[in-house]
Amino acid sequence: MKVKKERDYKDEYEKFQSGGKHKKDRAARNKRRRQFELGGKVSKGDGKDIHHYTVGGKVHTKVMTASENRGKKEKSRVKGYKGLKVKK
Repeated sequence: MKVKKERDYKDEYEKFQSGGKHKKDRAARNKRRRQFELGGKVSKGDGKDIHHYTVGGKVHTKVMTASENRGKKEKSRVKGYKGLKVKK
């Protein structure tokens, strides 16, 4: 039986998120969120996320529900998804 090892979040942060490109990207996302808050488009606790997407190499943002934004990459949550195709 394989024993499940707990994640070391502090170690992950130190290795991947604490500096360089990750830190700059996170700061840019936080700044954009503040701009939307000042504009009155989102507020704390409203269940909205700022969706970041790229078109032609340029980053764009828009407001959408948190559940819709966080399910974007998972095909089973995308509107219109018909399910897995089973080969016979």
